[in-house]
Amino acid sequence: MGGMRHKDAAAPEAVKRPWMEATEPPLMALDVESLGFYPPGAYYQGQRESLVSLDFLTENRILFTFRTPGLLHRSANEEEEERQIRAVVLRLPTGAVDAEAVWTLHDHARYLWMLKDGHFLLRDLNDLKLGDASLTLHPFLHFPGPLLWLEMDPDDQVLLTNSHELQASEQSRTGAGGQSAIADSPVDAGPPEIVLRVLQRATGQVMLVSRVHNTVYLPLNARGYMQTTQENPRQWRLTLHDYIGGSASVGALATTCDPRVDFITQNRLLATACNPDGTIRLAAMSTTGRKLWDVPTAPNQVWPVLFVSPEGSWLARETLFMTHPIDAFSPLSFDDVLGQVVDVYDMATGKVVERVPASPVLDGGGNVAISPSGKRLAVLDGGSIKIYELPGSGAVQEVRRH
Repeated sequence: MGGMRHKDAAAPEAVKRPWMEATEPPLMALDVESLGFYPPGAYYQGQRESLVSLDFLTENRILFTFRTPGLLHRSANEEEEERQIRAVVLRLPTGAVDAEAVWTLHDHARYLWMLKDGHFLLRDLNDLKLGDASLTLHPFLHFPGPLLWLEMDPDDQVLLTNSHELQASEQSRTGAGGQSAIADSPVDAGPPEIVLRVLQRATGQVMLVSRVHNTVYLPLNARGYMQTTQENPRQWRLTLHDYIGGSASVGALATTCDPRVDFITQNRLLATACNPDGTIRLAAMSTTGRKLWDVPTAPNQVWPVLFVSPEGSWLARETLFMTHPIDAFSPLSFDDVLGQVVDVYDMATGKVVERVPASPVLDGGGNVAISPSGKRLAVLDGGSIKIYELPGSGAVQEVRRH
């Protein structure tokens, strides 16, 4: 769908209303056009590229990064493409700029992951760098080939990496300043392959390694990784495999498709599952197999991106809001995208407690953040970063579903 044009024709007001207005007004709004941010063109719609990142460094400081327009510079490797990313640290509530920088990156996938201690990881080519509120970058991990993707456990202590490398025996070493480096491949190595590693973030120690044909997502917690296995056409088994060996069944999940499983905390997980009629639902459960809640999702909300509060109380689920339900007979087209909406779920009950719009439409995500205390939600919307207050404990009310 890359390169599709967005249809600007107005949709019926009855369809527009659910996502046009937030359920609560924002506490404050920070202008981003004055920083040099401009909405990306229709060319990017449907490509799922990472064009911005929005994160809380602390409760009162926000890190906002975005692609700056300009000429694209191709390297000798046609798969690499330079782009300039502008980074600014904004102080709340004034929006004053505390720090700023420009980074040169070389692909269009996600490039920044926020850590819970106020630092962040920046990915580019073979390297992961560690950054802080001053936007100073330090070497962190180096790989023998381009790092394609990164995932972390809920406490940011375990890393899952996918990198494109020549075939080689597995080695690792620790460099100066604590930087870990995976050993370079020998000259006579075989053809490139994707290498999946599970590492300890604090030491860079490799706990698991596997060579695969495609990039792999594995749900991680501090203990191990979750595997889903189909038992019959309507049921899948969830198994937690320890890093040090051994495994335990977490339970069965009723679903007619391969479920997407995400750890919300070390002992709670969320599964996105399919009903026999093709509709989607969210199911929360514990690592002991206890079912916590199970709720349906709207059939005209697609391409979800998840954002979890640091303590796991809130789940912000961002989706594209369509003019009609999407199925085999009514496929997705960007002509039918009304906009982007963020639903905030109470992870204790599965209730939607807040809904806010996001614009421009960024199908790659990166435009939503939850503060370290879990009390604030930040969303890029209409030329500003809007800050919303999330409900306090005991004040949860379900938002009416449309």
